[in-house]
Amino acid sequence: MTQFVVTLDLDGVTDKSALMDRCADALGLPDWFGRNWDALADSLTDLPAPPGDGGLQIVVRNWRPYAEARPQEWVIAQDVFAQAVDRVPALSVLLALGGSS
Repeated sequence: MTQFVVTLDLDGVTDKSALMDRCADALGLPDWFGRNWDALADSLTDLPAPPGDGGLQIVVRNWRPYAEARPQEWVIAQDVFAQAVDRVPALSVLLALGGSS
């Protein structure tokens, strides 16, 4: 089983607006993506199935500066990612622990 991996690089992201823009770009979300928490949650659960028989892994890199700058937003973002993973068994969201300082 082959996993399809998408990198969500949050380097330079310091607020919700930039996070939503980065998610839209990295995940190939449509132009009409609402750029709010509910829209992100819906989009994560509606992502097209990747090619092959594996699931989709979203690797979040360089997330620590955003988490430190906007801790309340980061808690919400983690909750949105966790809910999406709970609803879509083939989806994984992974936090990269290196290179985030």
